[in-house]
Amino acid sequence: MLDAKLRPLIDPPLNRAGRVLAGFGVTANGLTFAGLALGLGGAAAIALGHIGWGLALICANRLADGLDGAVARVRGPSDLGGYFDIVADFAFYVSIPLGFGVLSLDNTLPALVLVASFVLTGVSFLAYAAIAAKRGDTTEAHGRKSFFYSTGLAEGTETIAVFISMCLFPAWFAWLAYGYAALCLLTVFQRSAMAAATFRD
Repeated sequence: MLDAKLRPLIDPPLNRAGRVLAGFGVTANGLTFAGLALGLGGAAAIALGHIGWGLALICANRLADGLDGAVARVRGPSDLGGYFDIVADFAFYVSIPLGFGVLSLDNTLPALVLVASFVLTGVSFLAYAAIAAKRGDTTEAHGRKSFFYSTGLAEGTETIAVFISMCLFPAWFAWLAYGYAALCLLTVFQRSAMAAATFRD
């Protein structure tokens, strides 16, 4: 919901940094995998009770995720890079609830519910992208991407805001997880309604 609105604010500094990194020979895929390692490290830190470190690594993951796209825009995007990017994103997204679920048994059920909602949201997102590509539909609402990015209530910005809130207020994890899972389900219904309107033959 907020991703497209933030792009005009975050893209200019990211693009400047991307040009510098590309000049030093840094690759987009290298940043993608470095970001994934940081994100999974954040999940591991949370699982071990080091939530402050987990929060720092989550923020580092998001910075790397923004920079890989900026470098790709300089060097030229690739289909393989787009594939690695989305897989790394979803691996990171499910790892954080998993970390909280390992941290405390009280978190297990809400963590599972949140991960399940991420799976459904991801399926709706990728299915929409696949059909949009088949039809030749395009959009740059989220910047230049390797495939069609459909807008939804629950996107990357909202997800990171929830993860940060979980780290700042770990006692509220269950409420935050259930609430965001509900928003993810609403996103699935929203995207399904968009599909019904757009893909109707």
